[in-house]
Amino acid sequence: MMQTIPTWLDIPADSDFSIHNLPFGVFSTENKPFPRIGVAVGEYILDLHFLVSEGALDGLGFDLEILQEPVLNSFMALGNEAVRELRGRLQFLLSQATTEREAIEEEGLTLQVDATMHFPFLIGDYTDFYSSLEHAQNAGKLFRDPDKALFPNWRHLPVGYHGRASSIQLSGVDFYRPCGQIIDKELSTPDNPIPKFSPTQALDFELEMATIIGKPSELGERITTEKAEEHIFGFVLFNDWSARDIQRWEYQPLGPFLGKNFFSAISPWVVTFEALQYFRVESPVQDPKVLDYLKTSGERNFDIHLSVEIQPEDAEPTVVTQTNFRHMYWNVAQQIAHHTVNGCNLNTGDLLASGTISGSELGSYGCLLEITENGKKALTLANGDSRIFLQDFDSVVMKGWAEKNGIRVGFGNLHNKILPAK
Repeated sequence: MMQTIPTWLDIPADSDFSIHNLPFGVFSTENKPFPRIGVAVGEYILDLHFLVSEGALDGLGFDLEILQEPVLNSFMALGNEAVRELRGRLQFLLSQATTEREAIEEEGLTLQVDATMHFPFLIGDYTDFYSSLEHAQNAGKLFRDPDKALFPNWRHLPVGYHGRASSIQLSGVDFYRPCGQIIDKELSTPDNPIPKFSPTQALDFELEMATIIGKPSELGERITTEKAEEHIFGFVLFNDWSARDIQRWEYQPLGPFLGKNFFSAISPWVVTFEALQYFRVESPVQDPKVLDYLKTSGERNFDIHLSVEIQPEDAEPTVVTQTNFRHMYWNVAQQIAHHTVNGCNLNTGDLLASGTISGSELGSYGCLLEITENGKKALTLANGDSRIFLQDFDSVVMKGWAEKNGIRVGFGNLHNKILPAK
């Protein structure tokens, strides 16, 4: 059992940002106008730029100037040992009566409510996987013979596609309803679909987690499942916003394009791989057995509770799903191994999204496509409104946290609002 670490800082028991977490982000304030690296702890941000300047981090085994850069990439590239070393020093500073405590309390802490968050790292590339068995089955049954919901390759490899990194934004950013070609239901027949240009009428969220790559790999290098975790810096919440009707018309034969690349979003705090070790769990049994390069052993999944709320403008939010990251059929080590088995290189800052995360029960589905059975069943919200897909000025709020034996590690919130199409 992990030992609880005491701290002189007042941190609520239900805080996502306990001393056991210490996620990394980039922030600025009115008095600190340039973006700087910080660590969330309780309701505060611990300013690493300040700690370096004060000498509080002297003696760590890497160049401390990288902690004064405006993004995390240089630090992430150092690998897990540097993360462990820095987190250990920060936990020490926050738990002991050190000579630095007074300075930290006076100048090193910023209230999160007073800060503006910035994108924490420069994204190299973005890959979206399709790794939840329950989601793949639920979605497949809506469009195919239920007995053939999965394509023949699905249980043999982590299916994925390369997405658009430039349109990934941060929590709190509002976005415009996308437009594109959708099927004109009035003019079309089953044998002759006719498109029209229109704002999407089937805007959806997708509840996902995303793995952030720290240590890069070389072109031509295969990363094994045994070595894959050495390349993981941490995780964020990820909303893969989707225009289902645009996607439905365009995706054959090359897959998602405009129905996916208009906007995606991440939570602002990167929870480190190191902070989640206490919450490891066994992966689901894979049948049939996978090829040798995809084999894993031990606890490779993570027990992370996830929820989604829909909040209409000027109304209370409604929790529409609750599920868990532990159910993922394809774990992150397998995703990395498959991504690089052909020699594809990974760069620091690459973002590997999990795909929609769903459970097997009602109330645990990770998108409205599943919840409403592609529009056949309306969802009733707390204020009495109904939804088949999302409306203008709706906000979607995602939350994630791991908790065990009184130790909590959370991700904060990921929230975005839909604006009318331009």
